[in-house]
Amino acid sequence: MAVTLSQSAVERVKTFLEKRGKGEGVRLGIKTSGCSGMAYVLEFVDEINSDDRVFEQDGVKVIVDEKSLVYLDGTQLDFVKEGLNEGFKFTNPNVKDECGCGESFNV
Repeated sequence: MAVTLSQSAVERVKTFLEKRGKGEGVRLGIKTSGCSGMAYVLEFVDEINSDDRVFEQDGVKVIVDEKSLVYLDGTQLDFVKEGLNEGFKFTNPNVKDECGCGESFNV
């Protein structure tokens, strides 16, 4: 079981954490939302819980809770720029269907 980051995602998370001045890493999770059922959640982590799984790449930690890991196993987090827009992109091999707007998914 693993969650990975592209090099651009590693650099972006490092920049965010440096600007923030604290934090263990970022938490990747899911929540019930949207028209397809689930949505990604990405937030800073100041304290790692005992039931969290930690994936570290190039000094950046991605923390995933056990319940979310079932849906996120094999996911790669990327940071992309498309025209004037930029943001994190999730490549999740478990996704069976996504809504038209790309905000939610189903596994």
